[in-house]
Amino acid sequence: MIKHKFGIAIHGGAGTILKSQMSPAKELKYKNALRKALDKGYSILAKGGSALDAVEASVIYLENCDLFNAGKGSVFTSKGTHEMDASIMNGINLDAGAVAMVSSIKNPVQLARMIMDKSEHVFLAGKGAEKFAWKHGFEKVKADYFFNKHRYAQLLQAKKANRMILDHSEVDAPDKKFGTVGAVALDKLGNLAAATSTGGMTNKKFGRIGDSPMVGCGTYANNQSCAISCTGSGEYFIRINAAYQVSALMLYAKKTLEQACKQVIHESLSKIGGDGGLIAIDKSGNISMPFNTDGMYRASRSSGKKENIKIYS
Repeated sequence: MIKHKFGIAIHGGAGTILKSQMSPAKELKYKNALRKALDKGYSILAKGGSALDAVEASVIYLENCDLFNAGKGSVFTSKGTHEMDASIMNGINLDAGAVAMVSSIKNPVQLARMIMDKSEHVFLAGKGAEKFAWKHGFEKVKADYFFNKHRYAQLLQAKKANRMILDHSEVDAPDKKFGTVGAVALDKLGNLAAATSTGGMTNKKFGRIGDSPMVGCGTYANNQSCAISCTGSGEYFIRINAAYQVSALMLYAKKTLEQACKQVIHESLSKIGGDGGLIAIDKSGNISMPFNTDGMYRASRSSGKKENIKIYS
């Protein structure tokens, strides 16, 4: 008998994900990856583990899968390198850790967790973040670990068009697919946590950073309300403080999770031209996964219920 309700939701990006352009074999591949990532986190929760450990485990799995734009599957910058970002947040005490512009870290979400647990800071970036990682025993991963022929072809395509494009997208539709991964969870003790990780945008320049590592924009968790992980056109999520806005609507406007999430995605974000979605879970175990695009790679499972894995709207 389950004493406390618990649950988890994950995402692998949102955007123009058309069924007509997805082969059955490729769709199965994505769904199997989502299922395995979901299982990593859910099994921790089922055994009484923490929401924090669960979201980290699920995101690590997604970072290790080259289907998604995070970790091993990260896209290339304009210089032909990788700049990865991640963040994690604990709903118990609002502790958070974030990292940006790292290029030799296998699992950026693990480094974000280490920053939260072992430093007096919240957000580290670039060479300083990597120096912190080496100090705490992280393995330095060589650039060829992240090399992916498909991702490199995307870079060449983007350079030819002189554009910056989002994950999986074609140059003739440069702003319609968003490669980010994330997880949110509620554990048996009633604690919430969230984590997000990304490889950014193909052909990005000038050290561009999106919403994924920004606490309150792409990631947020508060035991009094909910846990959120966002995916989409990062500049727009930053401008509306998307993740925190969901929590604020619940706490101060007394909205339900579903109402708050829909307002942020379908009103606040859409109003300024932003595309994307988010996953969320509240302190009662309710889950919401709205998006204003054609699809979002997503999966969820609550205690006593079967898994829910979807791609399309």
